[in-house]
Amino acid sequence: MKILNTLAVTVLSLVFLEAEAQADAPKGFTSGTIVLADGGSHTGLIKDNIRKNASVSFTTGAEKKNNYDGTQLISAEIEGTKYLCIKGDFFKVLCEGELSFLQKSSNASGKVTYNGSEAILSSGTDGKLNDYFIYNSNDKQLKLVSKKNVQEIATTSFADCTAAIDKAKTINGDLSQFRGAVEEYNNRNR
Repeated sequence: MKILNTLAVTVLSLVFLEAEAQADAPKGFTSGTIVLADGGSHTGLIKDNIRKNASVSFTTGAEKKNNYDGTQLISAEIEGTKYLCIKGDFFKVLCEGELSFLQKSSNASGKVTYNGSEAILSSGTDGKLNDYFIYNSNDKQLKLVSKKNVQEIATTSFADCTAAIDKAKTINGDLSQFRGAVEEYNNRNR
């Protein structure tokens, strides 16, 4: 009986400690991971300011909050949603591989950053919020996918995969369906 009571007290203590730890999370913060421009990875609590000002706030709970914009990060993962940072902008990763299919989630153009005391104006990336892009991880090329250029992008990006080109021809103006063609391309050698 003593063992059962000790076990019950231990379980209840763990439940209360977990509840207290969750109560200490700052308002608006959720779990996530950031990868800094130098390659360092940190897991903690993240506040998503991506659409607002192309940045995130990060803390481990034990340290002060730090703000990072898209120029300071390679990527961020917020509650299972992955973002790539390219030229100061955040892009939601819809599928990844040799080619990634991305959706623009921020607009960093015109944003001022500082290199020491020198102000630098960000040019950001082409397109507007929610536009779709193809990103080639080998040559670091980002291409805007639009209704006007979707077939050209398919032909040039999927040159060695006719199944992906054929899949791109069936999207009928729904650019979100281009994801299937990118997945087909990435799976071509499997």
